[in-house]
Amino acid sequence: MACRAEDLGYRTFLMSDHVAGPGAAMERTGHPPGGLAVAPALMALAEATTQLRVGSRVSCIDYHHPVVLAKEMATIDLLSEGRLEVGLGAGWLAGEYEALGIPFEAASERIERLDEVVTLMKELFGGGQVTFHGKHFNVEGFEGAPRPVQLPHPPIAIGGGARRVLQLAGRVADIVSFNYDNRSGLLGTQGVQSGDANHTTQKLQWIREGAGDRFDEVEIEIGIYFADVTREPLALAERLGATFGLTTSEIMSHPHALFGSVDYLCDELERRREVYNISYVSIPEDQAVAFAPVVHRLAGK
Repeated sequence: MACRAEDLGYRTFLMSDHVAGPGAAMERTGHPPGGLAVAPALMALAEATTQLRVGSRVSCIDYHHPVVLAKEMATIDLLSEGRLEVGLGAGWLAGEYEALGIPFEAASERIERLDEVVTLMKELFGGGQVTFHGKHFNVEGFEGAPRPVQLPHPPIAIGGGARRVLQLAGRVADIVSFNYDNRSGLLGTQGVQSGDANHTTQKLQWIREGAGDRFDEVEIEIGIYFADVTREPLALAERLGATFGLTTSEIMSHPHALFGSVDYLCDELERRREVYNISYVSIPEDQAVAFAPVVHRLAGK
């Protein structure tokens, strides 16, 4: 699929990084089970392609020790000749934590830990011996190896949907990914509602607050979780709205949903760029072929 994505003109192939496979634990969360391990899979994708960038959207920092994760990511960046994006998240899927036997701490603790992970990984990518003493991690006496090709480090993407994590992302990330506010620890109606147009406007403000003077340097990405190239978008939006307690109009303007003709989709993505500063859009793998004309048209502008 990565080779097909490259041929169709896509820039990046992103993988979800969940660990728990099929079973009752993931069924209770409402989230699809984890599949391939991300690090070797990303390397395989990079090896099979020539221009396509690869990354995770996103790796939960509680599932990976940051020194080991930094080494894996630097290795992929080196071997792919600089085609990696490092996606990081504070973690949110409570049922997966429980299934793995990992304590699901308060969001404040998880986000504080994410802040330390980003700082530590940047030091490991940067060369020279690392000395880092934080609340959660203590590292000293060695260099990060290998050095990545992209310096000072591969682009770091942080995803989230609440104030504190988006302010952090604005402050330290190269790419900020809009997501739902998943404080419930489950994937469901509350999360989808938290991603509507009004909430996304507020999320953009939180990113601005965190970024300050560097806001123009931050790339903003969003995942389109509900997508279809169709001549009957209103009927589809009505059905989806009924599922999640939203009106047809709210679904049509929902930043994580995108339905309509190629002409409409291009115009709507241009509008969302103006409104939300979104310049990076991720779509489901099963829509890659249908959305290729949209990619070609917008890439030509």
